[in-house]
Amino acid sequence: MTRVLVMASSAIVRAGLESVLKSANTVEVVGSVAAWSEYSGEDPDVVLADSESGAEEIPRELIRGEPAYAVVILADDPGLSGTAEALRAGVRAVLPRQSSAVQILAAVEAAAAGLVVLHPTDLDVLLVSPRPERIAEPLTPREVEVLGMLAEGQSNKAIAHRLSISEHTVKFHVTSIMSKLNAGSRTEAVTLGIRQGLIMI
Repeated sequence: MTRVLVMASSAIVRAGLESVLKSANTVEVVGSVAAWSEYSGEDPDVVLADSESGAEEIPRELIRGEPAYAVVILADDPGLSGTAEALRAGVRAVLPRQSSAVQILAAVEAAAAGLVVLHPTDLDVLLVSPRPERIAEPLTPREVEVLGMLAEGQSNKAIAHRLSISEHTVKFHVTSIMSKLNAGSRTEAVTLGIRQGLIMI
């Protein structure tokens, strides 16, 4: 029996998730709280947490140290940086909030078994293509550095501060990166950069 703690700021969302979990005879709901600080029982096997603000806004107390439980996050739009950050932080599963009951239950069971679960739409972004497309003009080392910071979700201002350059120079690098990768947006540039092995997340 997989012991699950439900965590969501909304009482309605908690009730919905409890209902989903209680429909499975392999799951036991050990608690339902708005915040981790409200829970005082034994560690569950899995914490199923609803995140209204995205996967990157994981309550730090959930993943501090090496918890004995697995964390499954439901987020509106995990996105590249949010999903990658969650996985780096030790989260076992990141799913869209609109996931079906079957998907949520499968993620809980898989996370409890020590597996990592992602929605299929995230795989194209997170996996490097085995046969990357070649780009006409290679990125400079500085452009690769800037692209890596774009993958972290950094703003032009933050990149300028970290590299001790002007925002104007950062904009120039971003424009050059997008041109060389033939990307229509920063997100697409990051995706293409990952697929071509230029950056890792």
